[in-house]
Amino acid sequence: MLEHEKNAEEQAAWLERGRLLFRAPCEFLLGAAALTQLPEPDATEVAFAGRSNVGKSSLLNALTGRNNLARTSNTPGRTQQLNFFYLGERRNLGLYVVDLPGYGYAKVSKKLVKDWVKLMRDYLRGRPNLRRVFVLIDGRHGVKDSDLELMSMLDETAVSYQVVLTKCDKVKVEEQRKLIEKTGKAIAKNIAAHPKVLITSSVKGYGLDELRAVIGELA
Repeated sequence: MLEHEKNAEEQAAWLERGRLLFRAPCEFLLGAAALTQLPEPDATEVAFAGRSNVGKSSLLNALTGRNNLARTSNTPGRTQQLNFFYLGERRNLGLYVVDLPGYGYAKVSKKLVKDWVKLMRDYLRGRPNLRRVFVLIDGRHGVKDSDLELMSMLDETAVSYQVVLTKCDKVKVEEQRKLIEKTGKAIAKNIAAHPKVLITSSVKGYGLDELRAVIGELA
């Protein structure tokens, strides 16, 4: 699904910028469990959030072309800190990519959920360089209550976010446009939501070029 409002030349340049950005080195910097551990906000930052089984780690690995950049797990809720990566050469302009803790999992304590909410809210309020949060939603299941709760937090903290549908290789092609339209309607009244819904598959690779280009436009 490409940006049809761009002409062919602009579209090619847009995609190329994203491709070149993601060809750059990408390194894990740190895992932060408190705001005091965050790196200095000295580069553009984007973050990825989603339910604990949405395929967030797989998408990050696919975007960067690295199998083990973000660790995947069959255990929901494994990521319980803000994992920072740096994409690009340090001597040139790059950006921070942040893997946020998974949410929506049932087998955790109320204290852990409370701590997660506090960490997230504090992070969202305190990062002036954060350009966008990509909210990942499983294309097979659509928007859940826990997704709406996160979006409400993002609206409250005035952080721009964009929905990315994952695992869409498991959704029939003829159903994908309906899925995009349904998701768009579900978020239409959310004040900080980007209106364009993106569709991806880490397994098949489609949608990744467009997502890279969107991030490249923010860098």
